[in-house]
Amino acid sequence: MNRNQAFPNFSGLFRGRPHAFANIRGSNRYPDIQGQVRFYQTLYGVLVVAELMGLPMLNDPCAIPIYAFHIHEGNSCTGNTRDPFANVRSHYNPDSCPHPYHAGDLPPVFNSDGYAFSAFLTDRFSVEEIVGRTVILHAGLDDFTSQPAGNAGVKIACGEIRRR
Repeated sequence: MNRNQAFPNFSGLFRGRPHAFANIRGSNRYPDIQGQVRFYQTLYGVLVVAELMGLPMLNDPCAIPIYAFHIHEGNSCTGNTRDPFANVRSHYNPDSCPHPYHAGDLPPVFNSDGYAFSAFLTDRFSVEEIVGRTVILHAGLDDFTSQPAGNAGVKIACGEIRRR
């Protein structure tokens, strides 16, 4: 099918098996965070579907948490006492672009009473390129300006991207 001939219908993909996925778990400081990110390769790019729960809540209605969300180069959600996910390394950035133009820079995740759902399409990478890498949720909002990574705060949850 020529991609210019028809409007894509992605809703059917949600019922199918993803081409890759990452099971998300929170750090020791955020043990309630869990979820899954699914990756579907399409003619238009990769459809990314994230579902997260157990996100930290604040009691201020004007400070609803928004979290930075990135694909990182590393292949393991391991680290040390100072940074439990230190081994994820830097944002996935095969073209050496400045932030926020790294291939691994993703749209932020919005907390909705401890739950988040996000679905978006990106042509910054293929599923093949990211299998074996990691997905990170940060404690803060990416400012989309600061170099090299958006000043998004500590890493609070991680998942290793695996082929289905």
